[in-house]
Amino acid sequence: MAIKTMIMSDLSSINKHSLSRWRRYGWYVFWLLLALLGAFLGAWQWERADTKQVAAALRDNAPALVNPRIAPAEGAELTLNGEYMSEHSFFLDNRILDGRLGVAVLTPLKDKFGHYWLIQRGFVETGTTRAPPSVSTPEQAVTLTGEWQPANDDGLLFGPNVEGTRLQTISLAPWQDVVPEFRYQGWVHAQAGDGVFSTWWQANVMPASRHLAYAFQWWGLALVALITMWVGRRYFHSSRETDRENNHGSR
Repeated sequence: MAIKTMIMSDLSSINKHSLSRWRRYGWYVFWLLLALLGAFLGAWQWERADTKQVAAALRDNAPALVNPRIAPAEGAELTLNGEYMSEHSFFLDNRILDGRLGVAVLTPLKDKFGHYWLIQRGFVETGTTRAPPSVSTPEQAVTLTGEWQPANDDGLLFGPNVEGTRLQTISLAPWQDVVPEFRYQGWVHAQAGDGVFSTWWQANVMPASRHLAYAFQWWGLALVALITMWVGRRYFHSSRETDRENNHGSR
């Protein structure tokens, strides 16, 4: 009977020791993974900050071009001379300016060299009505100035992009059957000139300082994870010592 009790005690001790060991391993693995995640995300944000600094420098140094014959750099100030294709206007839906609900007018323009450009002509208030907006467009030759934005696929879509003459996000696709070919893949956000309405658009560029702040936050998380892991090891060390003393005393 004494031998059986001793065997059961030994098995119980082994099970407790095994469970404690796995808990200790799980503790280290969890906090190490968290620290590695923080380090990785911090490095990623740091890299994005470098990218944004380069992009900001390019925007600041973008040239001013008149009827360009080469692809404009992002943020370049363009001056175009040409004629609007008013019958092919679309409207960027759900724009808000100074608390007013409306649309942004999108109209192709054919410049004096026969090249086509998509012009975002500015904000027109519509209120909550879904009726097609009524806007005036010059029929004669026009001159306008605006900022060039290359086409991108960053817009979030919830359903089809085109609803009648309204668009959820700017895209060149709605004009593919009526415009032979746009000169470059992008559009001009008009700021002044003939047929230009209220300016609402601003470049959505997160400053590099924001990404640097995020990087230090993630690295701070990684450091906290390592400190927590190191401090917690004392608990497991203390538990192992207690188990050894109990086992020694029981024998």
